[in-house]
Amino acid sequence: MTETPQTATWRLLAHPLRSRILAHLRLHGGSTAAELARALGTNTGATSYHARVLAQAGLVEDTGLGDGRSRVWAAAQEDERDGVDTSVAVSAIDDADELADALWLAHDVVDHHAQRQHSWIDAQVSWPLVWQEECGIDDREVLVDETQLAALRTELGAVLDRYRRRGAGTPGARRVTAVVALTPLPRRSQGGDRRT
Repeated sequence: MTETPQTATWRLLAHPLRSRILAHLRLHGGSTAAELARALGTNTGATSYHARVLAQAGLVEDTGLGDGRSRVWAAAQEDERDGVDTSVAVSAIDDADELADALWLAHDVVDHHAQRQHSWIDAQVSWPLVWQEECGIDDREVLVDETQLAALRTELGAVLDRYRRRGAGTPGARRVTAVVALTPLPRRSQGGDRRT
């Protein structure tokens, strides 16, 4: 398998500090290397180096808002979805290193979103009641064939796209993250047509 832009991104982000820098910038906006180091529990030299590597790959950019001694880094605005695509048929990856990178990154993305959910669970009591009621995990089982699965993913994406900037200019609007994780379930050992 020849390296594609997608596999090059996996290889670049298959480093815990780089993936955390990018995630932090996407969530919190512009930050200096020193601010990143404090937030991520590392040192300024490491965050500065890895921010430059991410910038060379076009994933982060220098905002030009620094004071001459330190740069303010921000996530690049090129990717409208604000995420790294980890959806790939792993059976299509024939290079062992690229497969390891892709799997590491997929696990890291899941861990990152799990940490966000844990933080929300702990912080929700300080939010208005409607936010407490509407945010959180909604786990629903559906029964679909392969064609319906593709349609489901497309429809969910279309709904999220419609709401992407819906709250712009609205007082009280807040960013929320919606994680779509379509995951096959094991077959039931018994029970008619309630199968997966």
